[in-house]
Amino acid sequence: MTQRQAPEDIPKLREVFEPYFRIGAAVNPSTLSTQRELLARHFNSVTAENEMKFASLHPEEGRYAFEEADRIVDFAAAHGMAVRGHTLVWHNQTPPWVFQNPTGGAANRETLLARMKSHIETVVSRYKGLIYAWDVVNEAVSDDGGELLRPSKWLDIAGEDFIAKAFEYAHATDPQALLFYNDYNESVPEKREKICELVRSLKEREVPIHGVGLQAHWNLVHPSLDDIRQAIERYASLGVKLHITELDVSVFLHEDRRTDQKEPEAGMLERQAERYGQIFRLFKEYGEHIESVTFWGAADDYTWLDNFPVRGRKNWPFLFDAGHRPKPSFHEVVEAARS
Repeated sequence: MTQRQAPEDIPKLREVFEPYFRIGAAVNPSTLSTQRELLARHFNSVTAENEMKFASLHPEEGRYAFEEADRIVDFAAAHGMAVRGHTLVWHNQTPPWVFQNPTGGAANRETLLARMKSHIETVVSRYKGLIYAWDVVNEAVSDDGGELLRPSKWLDIAGEDFIAKAFEYAHATDPQALLFYNDYNESVPEKREKICELVRSLKEREVPIHGVGLQAHWNLVHPSLDDIRQAIERYASLGVKLHITELDVSVFLHEDRRTDQKEPEAGMLERQAERYGQIFRLFKEYGEHIESVTFWGAADDYTWLDNFPVRGRKNWPFLFDAGHRPKPSFHEVVEAARS
């Protein structure tokens, strides 16, 4: 795109992919304002980046703070967008009081599960009919080789069935909502098989789980397309829906720790465009299983990858640049949809 091209000359992502799946973006109170026009034009689904997590909604026992989450839901309603809820139970961004007794020690199992139940019922019922899908449990599977579930206070206090309980509480509160298990490194073969084991065990116990969320925090090389394909096929074989929940393509490999990049180096955005094209052709191929693709942001002016994992470094992981202009990746993705 040149500076002289008007935005209306650019195809809308949500229309380009309408035959295949929803196109979403993670938002926050700042980007609802700074990226408002971009979001309204190109996306038909939004996810709260942080504003629906336990620590944001329920910072103190007996006190909820719904204002920012409500703003996101209201924005979506005003623009005819769907909303994915993220997330009900996670080992991070959960306030300490949830796991404590009145004297500051560890709460017992019954207290913790009662708090989980109350939180899920309050949050899910508030947005019943407004949020069509929830990431019920986030990142509970371990990256380490020998264990299925990662160590957490949820696991330590409530035991392994805290996952099943979360899905049961959510389903009882909103039987129409789609309920997902969501995780990263979902295309790494070892972790993929653990996620499959967890989901399979939940389904065998008739726990109301409807889908797997593939976070898809990827880069120019990893994971391989073969690993992504195998992950999609393995999860689909479980008879669940698939959502791509947190997509971005970092221009840096994981082991790259440079901090001197003020702009993308020569060829970097072209490689990113090629990668995005390959990814979306794969998504399109499995369109019967993938119902939603959500980017973990919308444009390069804001991304969680700035300063992470390398402090002081800018990243450029999306289809739109910092000025909200389409990048080569945007045009490659549109071409992937039309080919």
